[in-house]
Amino acid sequence: MRKKSKKLSIKTKAILAILLLPITVVVLALTIIVWKNVNHSELIRKSANSLMDLQDRHGDVRIPEEYISIYIEAGETYNVPWTLLAAHHRIETRFSTMDPLLSPAGAEGHMQFMPCTFVGWTYPGCEGLGKGDIPEKDKTDPNVIKEHGGYGVDANGDGIADPYDIEDAIFSTANYLSSSGAADGEIEQAVFEYNRSEKYLADVMFFYNKYEEARNTFEAHYAHK
Repeated sequence: MRKKSKKLSIKTKAILAILLLPITVVVLALTIIVWKNVNHSELIRKSANSLMDLQDRHGDVRIPEEYISIYIEAGETYNVPWTLLAAHHRIETRFSTMDPLLSPAGAEGHMQFMPCTFVGWTYPGCEGLGKGDIPEKDKTDPNVIKEHGGYGVDANGDGIADPYDIEDAIFSTANYLSSSGAADGEIEQAVFEYNRSEKYLADVMFFYNKYEEARNTFEAHYAHK
């Protein structure tokens, strides 16, 4: 009986070894992958960013209703598609939900204008990325903006062109895009001028195309309000 038990024990061990071999290989492979990722934080960061980009590109394509009338009016004033303004607003500040409305580079307001672009690049000290050193009273003065060829617009007629005012910001964007080619149908050219990044261009165009597909629905819903 003892010999028979010993033989069965050996067989059992052999069978278990065979069964466990694939599991061991998988565990070893996973360990190697984890080790490589831990030692290549840049790879992890890029993978995370890629996932965020994918979510961003294919995320919510709704437009907050309170902005549609402003987009439409600004689009008609400057002869640009209002859906393009909505796409820029979506990408720049997630429809003004970014807090604060100020980027590390110095871009300001609902549509993220660099001060020198808003006021005009002939303003003293405007160079480089365009942050400048512009006093607040000049930054929002329509006369100063006109003098220096800026794109800031006083849309609501209160005597101030303010990138932190939603109407002024959207009309200013419409002004810029129109001057950059959008009024002539050069949509991609205008978007690229707004922010010279291929990724930015792709992101804005993604939402612009989505909004254009649903344009009639948006407008019909807005008309019946």
